[in-house]
Amino acid sequence: QVLPFPSQVVYNRVGKCGSRTVVLLLRILSEKHGFNLVTSDIHNKTRLTKTEQMELIKNISTAEQPYLFTRHVHFLNFSRFGGDQPVYINIIRDPVNRFLSNYFFRRFGDWRGEQNHMIRTPSMRQEERYLDINVCILENYPECSNPRLFYIIPYFCGQHPRCREPGEWALERAKLNVNENFLLVGILEELEDVLLLLERFLPHYFKDVLSIYKNPEHRKLGNLTVTVKKTVPSPEAVQILYQRMRYEYEFYYYVKEQFHLLKRKFGLKSHIRKPHPRPEFFIPSPLETEEPIDDEEEDDEKWLEDIYKR
Repeated sequence: QVLPFPSQVVYNRVGKCGSRTVVLLLRILSEKHGFNLVTSDIHNKTRLTKTEQMELIKNISTAEQPYLFTRHVHFLNFSRFGGDQPVYINIIRDPVNRFLSNYFFRRFGDWRGEQNHMIRTPSMRQEERYLDINVCILENYPECSNPRLFYIIPYFCGQHPRCREPGEWALERAKLNVNENFLLVGILEELEDVLLLLERFLPHYFKDVLSIYKNPEHRKLGNLTVTVKKTVPSPEAVQILYQRMRYEYEFYYYVKEQFHLLKRKFGLKSHIRKPHPRPEFFIPSPLETEEPIDDEEEDDEKWLEDIYKR
């Protein structure tokens, strides 16, 4: 049997960026297309010691191919430990929206009807659980200030200790890894386009993903993972968050620009607007996908071939 290429894919999913929706899709797709979906029960250990990195890389590398491995974990450099570097994929979202989703999810869970949040954070005191988001931000509680707000970049920067420090070094290394090791980093606000491109780039894994995603029964399941009791902070609090997350936003806008270039290359239209002095928050997600356009003829096969050869 000839394996599809690439036959090793890693989705080191960023927390609260639509990953439960995507993993739900992957479970359906793995049965439909016969690839090996390797998931992890560890959800709260993204930073690993050198020994833990070696062990995880060994476990992933020996999985039956073709495989797609998924876990909340910062970027792992397989080649550093003598392994074959897999193809990476990921999805990110507006950093403040991601932070708010996580803040309320930890406290109140989602619409699945279980008391998941109580199980997840049993030791959280009542006053902490009901802590007003504005108080948390304006009074500089640890949960609402750096380094905890520096969250997305380390998933792309990697396991180096400096990847956890908000600054230019981690930002630039994250951008470099996106360019060199990630086949696709999508934007959650444009999820349907992300799925279209994944289907195009990795058909063995993602063929028919969009039709499954749009199926009313699946959408019903997806709606159960929406965070509940989410409230909007004051404009002053949002502005403070934006300042504290300036590196996260620089990375987000960089990824978004690359994603829009990729969409245009494959005939998907984006509404490109001038950057705002501050980000637009609380965009409904996902946005509707526009019809493809035909005004750019590109040799996509050659482009994909080049990507796989990196």
